[in-house]
Amino acid sequence: MGARSAAAVSVTGDRRHLIALDLDGTVLDHGSGGPGDEPEGGRIDPELGDAIRALHDAGHEVVIATGRSVDATLPVVERLRIRPAWVVAANGAVTLRRDPLAPRSYRREYVEAFDPSDALRKIRTQLVTARFAVELADGTFLYTAPIPTGTLPAEQRMVPFDELLGVQACRVVVVSPDHRLEEFLGAVETLGLTHVSYAVGSTSWLDIAPDGVTKASALEVVAAHLGIDRSRVFAAGDGRNDIDMLRWAAHSGDSVAMGQAVPEVRAVAGRVTGSVEEGGLLSALRERFPEVLGG
Repeated sequence: MGARSAAAVSVTGDRRHLIALDLDGTVLDHGSGGPGDEPEGGRIDPELGDAIRALHDAGHEVVIATGRSVDATLPVVERLRIRPAWVVAANGAVTLRRDPLAPRSYRREYVEAFDPSDALRKIRTQLVTARFAVELADGTFLYTAPIPTGTLPAEQRMVPFDELLGVQACRVVVVSPDHRLEEFLGAVETLGLTHVSYAVGSTSWLDIAPDGVTKASALEVVAAHLGIDRSRVFAAGDGRNDIDMLRWAAHSGDSVAMGQAVPEVRAVAGRVTGSVEEGGLLSALRERFPEVLGG
């Protein structure tokens, strides 16, 4: 059964949920490859898009929560044809709020930034051939060597490594194509990074955020602002950068790991659904919100 019309279902008060959705590997299906060359790359199943819009139109607070930069996130929001009040980007370091006077525009409501110098120097001693980059608080992206750009800002500038030091960054990216994932993980584990939050991707890709900043920390602020209790939180994701979000949502609410997620991601979620190729998110949403989406 498909999504019911928004006119037929409306949720308010204690029936209203915060629905936090990761993008790549959860909403977006990249098939056998990684994120596409275009910022908005990746397929959205039409039925899933309809379901997300139905939940949004019914009154639930749909919040996109992604590791992508702002520039690479908002085109996907446009493709979903929703106007969420809040969007979480850069793994929680940037929280956007829709401008009520210009509904197609978003402002940076909360930005968390830090000096990445110590972390970068430490990583460079272990991963000497790695490519390094920082995303500045204003969205500018500085990098030492080309990095796959599908989820990164449009405004980019190549600089020497030393120019990445002493800046205010909301995100650090380290890519090491010369290392197998197992070698990369081993090197990261020996770094002893402190006063930063970090997540390793499914390839040799490391995202570093300010201390204590995750998708979960950003969503907690949004939920408090909206007055939505954690028992009315639903979250879905597939990557290591979703671990904190899934654990946070599972504590009192509902969290779902995608079927293709690695074991440590699946372990923290409240439940596991099918893979992105199998339409796992759509199945999980229908199970959780039958009053809007049908059985």
